[in-house]
Amino acid sequence: MKTIYTMGIDVGSTASKCIILRDGKDIVAKSLVGVGAGTSGPARAISEVLEAAGMQRADMDFVLATGYGRNSLEEIADSQMSELSCHAKGAHFLFPDVHTVIDIGGQDVKILEIENGVMVNFAMNDKCAAGTGRFLDVMARVLEVKVGELAELGAQSTQNVEISSTCTVFAESEVISQLAKGADRRDIIRGIHRSVASRVVGLANRIGVRDAVVMTGGVAQNGGVVSALQEALGHTIHTSPLTQYNGALGAALFAFQKCRKEQ
Repeated sequence: MKTIYTMGIDVGSTASKCIILRDGKDIVAKSLVGVGAGTSGPARAISEVLEAAGMQRADMDFVLATGYGRNSLEEIADSQMSELSCHAKGAHFLFPDVHTVIDIGGQDVKILEIENGVMVNFAMNDKCAAGTGRFLDVMARVLEVKVGELAELGAQSTQNVEISSTCTVFAESEVISQLAKGADRRDIIRGIHRSVASRVVGLANRIGVRDAVVMTGGVAQNGGVVSALQEALGHTIHTSPLTQYNGALGAALFAFQKCRKEQ
């Protein structure tokens, strides 16, 4: 039986991710470029994943694009699909028992309710950067630390510092004010993580939270946010090393399904 190769491309607002699957189950290669829609990121991510796999576009049986900038890939992709469906599909592949997906990306937060691997309900915050990767980028810049350092520094906190505003602009002012008062950066960072968690919990409560809970998106790599969310939700949160690739993984899985239907 012929081996089927499919590619999933997730063009986000701040990053482009690709995954190549063999027969809908084995990851052949993956790539991530730290710029998203409207940039050279998608083309670079595609080029890098093909090079890593030692393959060409012609070797792909089906290419499916998802994410914020999916419609910009009409010449490369065979089809496009909503990132909501792809995130649900990817999360179910990684965690078959998943019922709730919390996806925090560069510019939005999505809460998905999953039943038997299919999304049945969702809530989305897409009009404000609060609680997103962009929010953490701004906070890290004000604190003069790298985003990748936030989790480690926040874990060293010994005092509670409340960052009560969920608006990025006002939260930035709060952080500056706390620094002026002499507050420790580590305590401020923990307050920021709790602020993100508060924002996400408010969104999650609109549709309810059921185990197993899975967190995806770039912010899932921040253990401080994951811990704050677990505490606020009262649920264990599962993550995967493939957290940033979840949308691309779901797209590659749907691409495989489409191939099987066409055979």
